[in-house]
Amino acid sequence: MRATNHLIGLLNFLTFLLSIPIIGGGIWLSTRANSTDCLKFLQWPIIVIGVCIMVVSLAGFAGACYRNTMLMWVYLFVMFFVLAALVGFIIFAYAVTDKGSGRSLLNRAYFDYYLQDYSGWLEERVASDSYWGKIASCVRDSKACAKMGVTVNGVPETSDMFYRRRLNSIQSGCCKPPTECGFTYMNETVWTSSGGVVYNPDCNLWSNDQSQLCYSCSSCKAGVLASIKKSWRKVSVINIVVLIILVIVYVIGCAAFRNNRRMDNDESYGQARMTKARPSSIQF
Repeated sequence: MRATNHLIGLLNFLTFLLSIPIIGGGIWLSTRANSTDCLKFLQWPIIVIGVCIMVVSLAGFAGACYRNTMLMWVYLFVMFFVLAALVGFIIFAYAVTDKGSGRSLLNRAYFDYYLQDYSGWLEERVASDSYWGKIASCVRDSKACAKMGVTVNGVPETSDMFYRRRLNSIQSGCCKPPTECGFTYMNETVWTSSGGVVYNPDCNLWSNDQSQLCYSCSSCKAGVLASIKKSWRKVSVINIVVLIILVIVYVIGCAAFRNNRRMDNDESYGQARMTKARPSSIQF
């Protein structure tokens, strides 16, 4: 049964290595929060889970290699809650990003985004006045719209070229008016109204002022939600793969823990201790 301990030690070392991409995913979300997604609390749960996995894996590695029953018990106890937290985070991430996506447009390569297509906790949080002011300021400071300008041989791109571009959700929702407004393209962030009747409130919120654009529009909020959804789904895929491996390691860890207890009780290689029956002497 020593091979079991060596195996769990090896797998825990692998788990330790796997905690690195989890932490990396959290750090990546953090960089996105500071530049694109602009929602800064989402990365901390995954970073904490990654650090916990790293620490617990070291405890499991030491417990398996040195047959330390106490460390193995702590490892199994804590890892159970880490697994539960990881499962909860994955379910939460998919639940709050379940609804909403961009709408395809005729003769356009990009999508338009509408806030009414989204719902739930995340939509309420992003759209709330207390949060949106900070998020809009973050999007503005990221210069996402200022970076949209494209020239071809020194000449600004035409409207037809712009319509064939695959804009990301932030660029589509925050840096241009909704397509249904019918505005005329001048350049990437300057559009003129055709003067027709419009029913989308975002059409009246659009401004050619480069500090305003459509940062107050519902389409911008929807674009941020779409960006968050994309980021969370990418990280969740990594988390699911790591979760499967962790469950396998946990099951083997339970076997190693039982093995250590048998050895502590002088049970050789998992065989139950056998006692030799002796006839009792009867005194008359």
